[in-house]
Amino acid sequence: MNEATLVQHPYSSLTPDVVLDAVESLGFVCDARIFPLNSYENRVYQVGIEDEAPLIVKFYRPGRWQAEQIQEEHDFSAELDALDVPVVAPWRDNDNRSLFEHEGFMFALYPRRGGRAPDLEAADDLEVLGRLMGRLHAVGTQRTFQHRPTLSVQSFGTDSVSFLVQSGAVPESLLPSYEAVAMPLLEGIEAAFAAVSFTPIRLHGDCHPGNILWRDGAAHFVDLDDARNGPAIQDLWMLLTGDRAHQTGALSDVMEGYQQFHDFNFAELALIEPLRALRSLHYAAWLARRWEDPSFPMHFPWFGDERYWGEHIMTLREHVEALQEPPLTLW
Repeated sequence: MNEATLVQHPYSSLTPDVVLDAVESLGFVCDARIFPLNSYENRVYQVGIEDEAPLIVKFYRPGRWQAEQIQEEHDFSAELDALDVPVVAPWRDNDNRSLFEHEGFMFALYPRRGGRAPDLEAADDLEVLGRLMGRLHAVGTQRTFQHRPTLSVQSFGTDSVSFLVQSGAVPESLLPSYEAVAMPLLEGIEAAFAAVSFTPIRLHGDCHPGNILWRDGAAHFVDLDDARNGPAIQDLWMLLTGDRAHQTGALSDVMEGYQQFHDFNFAELALIEPLRALRSLHYAAWLARRWEDPSFPMHFPWFGDERYWGEHIMTLREHVEALQEPPLTLW
């Protein structure tokens, strides 16, 4: 990463003084303590507040979301919070605003919430997560996002493959192998989606265990930054780990809780492997699209190596094979 790119990147102007000034522009008095938190897509900091608990401030990546799309995420969080669905919703001022702007950055404040990732090996924990997800989806079905996107094969799959091929991210020596597996994989994913009838709902969108915090026997959702419309199973499949037998058991535990609050369209189980494959395709393209951000070469130094792409191609082949297997089922 050369120095010119570093200077030109938008986040290069997000200095500690800008962070503190942004928080204080909303009437808080900072004690100058700033602690960066793990976040690559956005920039997130814990900021000390005089005589009060610290706050979390999130600066949205410039150019990723429009203001109305971020506001829809905030309003969804507030809607969930008002119905006692445990989610960390953004702070609002006296004018009920939750999205703010400072020095060209859109940002939001959040209360600090602690916890650990849930235990996906524990049946009781999975049932609790199922209940939470059922409650979230019961709210999510009441309307769809009007400004935020819908999860699709085009956006997560086709566009990702096209970008990786056209940008030169895939090493030239491995490009034929990549295309030879990516194209049939996309065809299989498209066929799977075409065969399943479902109604898109508002989703958390990226409900991996790191976005669910567990504390004192209860859990709460964080980071709805990837919220979008899509099939309900998108929020559930990342809770299902291990081999097929283990996934079947976990699915049973999750559904034991989920169906107490919301009906589930079991036809969507046929989308688990397609969605898993889309995540692999999308993740590789996400890294490539963000490579101009200096934090990415720093934290993902292995990206771009032939070894990485060789392993990625092997993973895509495994996805192709998985699409040939019967869908997961409880029966």
